[in-house]
Amino acid sequence: MNQIPSPPSARARPRRATLATTLAAALAVAGILVSALPASAHGFTSSVYVDVTASAGGSVRAELGLEYDLLVVSAAESEGDDALFEDGMALFETGDEAIAMNDHAESVVDYVTDRFTVTEDGAACEPTQVGDLTMTERDGVPYTTLVLDFACAGAEDATTQLTSALFPDDEEYVTDTKTIVTYDLDGQSGSAALDADHPSFSTGQHWTERFAEFFLLGAEHLLGGLDHMLFLLALIVGSRRLRDVVLAATTFTVAHSITFLIAAVGLVEVPAAIVEPIIALSIAVVAAWYLWGLRRRSTAEDKIAVRGRWLELNRADWSRIAVVFCFGLVHGLGFAGALGIDEPWSWTLLWSLLVFNVGIETVQLVIIAIVFPLLTLLRRRAPRVALWVGIALSAGVTLVGLFWFVERVLGLG
Repeated sequence: MNQIPSPPSARARPRRATLATTLAAALAVAGILVSALPASAHGFTSSVYVDVTASAGGSVRAELGLEYDLLVVSAAESEGDDALFEDGMALFETGDEAIAMNDHAESVVDYVTDRFTVTEDGAACEPTQVGDLTMTERDGVPYTTLVLDFACAGAEDATTQLTSALFPDDEEYVTDTKTIVTYDLDGQSGSAALDADHPSFSTGQHWTERFAEFFLLGAEHLLGGLDHMLFLLALIVGSRRLRDVVLAATTFTVAHSITFLIAAVGLVEVPAAIVEPIIALSIAVVAAWYLWGLRRRSTAEDKIAVRGRWLELNRADWSRIAVVFCFGLVHGLGFAGALGIDEPWSWTLLWSLLVFNVGIETVQLVIIAIVFPLLTLLRRRAPRVALWVGIALSAGVTLVGLFWFVERVLGLG
């Protein structure tokens, strides 16, 4: 007796249900990731930039760069200057922001000098404003420049200490403000990174402490940057073998290290308006690459001979490496933008940048060491479940990348 085959519609129903479930999961992943952080993908954080030099008569000159809109709301609330908030917001992104700053200079200077201090051998140096407040732009964001002279005793062999508590977490406007300091003081020059956990820098500080701060800054930047994390996740999900993830991660590391170093020392400058959309697009492309690979498996005839079996690559592998390398170059520009260091090239600067990069790489390797073995184990124990998990994750990350790309291109973030 012949078995009556099921109608095509009945056979297709389970597959359609699976696809619908996967699509729903992808949309859920995308929704969670989009709602987790704003379009910048780095959270509500801020960076303060300070250039400190020894001035005449034993004084210390500090040129501070502060995010304009954040400075307006923080100083207005702290100093009880409602007019500063009204005038500052009215002139935001008009090109006349300096008018509001100078009309309310007393409130702005009081706010800054209460939270940014200079001492010499423990004795406070008295701040005085130098010139008017001016405006500039960093990564497409308006910044206010304030120059202060701190009158110190000017004792010989004195140790100078800088402390920054600008835009603290308890104001609830931003979290984890970084103050990037470049200095030429007490016969020393270099860079330092300050935050709530390490608010002070001293010229008597050992070099290992300064480098530890840059290591932590690099590690925190990767952990706090959802766009870079999603790019890394897309690389891991799209790698079925250890060889694949090692090659992809190494390619990404080499590429972003190149542009990170040359951009951080000022040899290349690309506007954030270009870098940020491309980073978002890179997330979508790399995540979608895995989905495309599931539809179009490479054949054995596509193999391109390379020394050693372990490194035998096909055209799809080489194409993926090339794409990762190109996008890695762009991510390096994004990493450099996070530092915003603006000082002449020096060996001290180079070491600071390298340590920052090592912090990024350490976190990257830890994430790979945790996530990839878990995916491998799932693929061995439940290959079908692992397949659909990979599809859902990749589809979700692709949607997030496309969403950010459109948002950044249109300037809605």
